Amino acid sequence: MMQDWNTYRDALLERVGDYAKLSPDVMRGLVTIDGAAAKTGKLEAKVHELIALAVAVTTRCDGCIAVHTKKAVEHGATREEISEALGVAIALNAGAALTYSARVLDAHAALPNK
Repeated sequence: MMQDWNTYRDALLERVGDYAKLSPDVMRGLVTIDGAAAKTGKLEAKVHELIALAVAVTTRCDGCIAVHTKKAVEHGATREEISEALGVAIALNAGAALTYSARVLDAHAALPNK
């Protein structure tokens, strides 16, 4: 195992709790934003967590990975479903690299006397 995700998640949540005591309004705002996405009820909780995992990978957030992996499993996500969501994240990152590669070529073409 690359790291002890359970210990990391517990320590992270403890530090987040410390932060919440220092900045309760920021935490209330985050909780409001987090809950707002689920209020429509159009997607089940498991799907929200699978999306969260894909975003966590693309934003490289270990804390998000630790928290949302646990939540995804709690909402019934299987290893295979998680893997599929991660495949989407991988494809998007590759697509973004391709898109930005085109921008590099465009910037190169714009140079005078290349």
